[in-house]
Amino acid sequence: MTTSTPAIPTGESVLRFEFATSHRVIFGAGSLSQVGPAVRSLGSKAMVITGRNPDRARTLTTALTESGVESVVFPLAGEPTVENVAKAADQARSAACEVFIGLGGGSAMDGAKAAAVLAANPGDPFDYLEVIGRGRVPAGGSLPCVAIPTTAGSGAEVTRNAVLTSPQHHLKVSLRCASMLPRVALVDPQLTLDLPPDLTASTGLDALTQLIEPYVSSRANPITDGFCLDGIRRVARSLEKAYSNPNDLKAREEMALASLLGGMSLSNSGLGAVHGFAGPIGGAFPAPHGAVCAALLPWVMEANIHALRLRAPNHVGLSRYRYVSRVLTGKEDATSDTGLAWIRSFIGQCGLPRLRDLGVRHEHFSGLIEKAVLSSSMKSNPIALTAVELRTILDRAW
Repeated sequence: MTTSTPAIPTGESVLRFEFATSHRVIFGAGSLSQVGPAVRSLGSKAMVITGRNPDRARTLTTALTESGVESVVFPLAGEPTVENVAKAADQARSAACEVFIGLGGGSAMDGAKAAAVLAANPGDPFDYLEVIGRGRVPAGGSLPCVAIPTTAGSGAEVTRNAVLTSPQHHLKVSLRCASMLPRVALVDPQLTLDLPPDLTASTGLDALTQLIEPYVSSRANPITDGFCLDGIRRVARSLEKAYSNPNDLKAREEMALASLLGGMSLSNSGLGAVHGFAGPIGGAFPAPHGAVCAALLPWVMEANIHALRLRAPNHVGLSRYRYVSRVLTGKEDATSDTGLAWIRSFIGQCGLPRLRDLGVRHEHFSGLIEKAVLSSSMKSNPIALTAVELRTILDRAW
């Protein structure tokens, strides 16, 4: 018996990546009806974290009761802070909750994911926070979490981090670990039908940002590339429809799926300078995350394209930006500038705010830039931007 000689590899292998997402994804109009059995398989007592109006959770809690699950509702006013998430975790621990449910936009879902970690890891939350904390991996993992989005934008139902505001630091930072991935992501497009046009537009542009940034990211990989391009196509054909006709369920379905794909992509391939700035701006001003992303997106794209042309003319990012433009516009001869015009046109049509409308002033620029360069998102931008380029972004978005 002869043994063949192993093949000798030639060339250089540079493709290395990992991919992880929620354990189970349930998608479709009316899928909220499946929530009772899905939660019951994880525990018999749940904490439901929702937005300012706890009445939104009534259908959910009724379904839980019918499946033999007790529930405690914790309304989260605004975006999650370190303090109110720690309070939710303490309350859940006292009530012996076994599972968390986030019902709402990214704030409610991130609040639930963070509280699920803190409930399993008593002590100082700053032990686990990036940038302003010690960044430790929570040894106790996380209690199971079910994420149910009511907007089409954040993709938080399939991400392994939670963005929390620290008012004392005037900053948004992440609590991040693999165990934070929700055990169930339940995406029911019907839950987005009552989203008003302005929020449809801003959360939709957040979804678009979270599809474009991972696609041009320095950590892009073949799996997320496919998700990003499919999601961008869905946004291109459906965002304006959902904005103009809120009851268009097909458009809502397309946007819900695009948001889901964006969440899977950003969680595995990272983001870029839009989100690098969004954390410091959102931490310093009471500005909705989607509105901040919308204000920044075209100007970050413009800055990245200019920097790549100037310092890395053969960089794959340039061809990727051109391809994004082709997908957005449906035109084979589209240039990067064509895609930028498409985004600016939609933003103008919706009358979305500029940075000045969100409370940002020129005297804040230096501090925002100092904080942005430290963010994890900035590290996966396709090219390192200079301080002058970062200030130009803020000037143009202002």
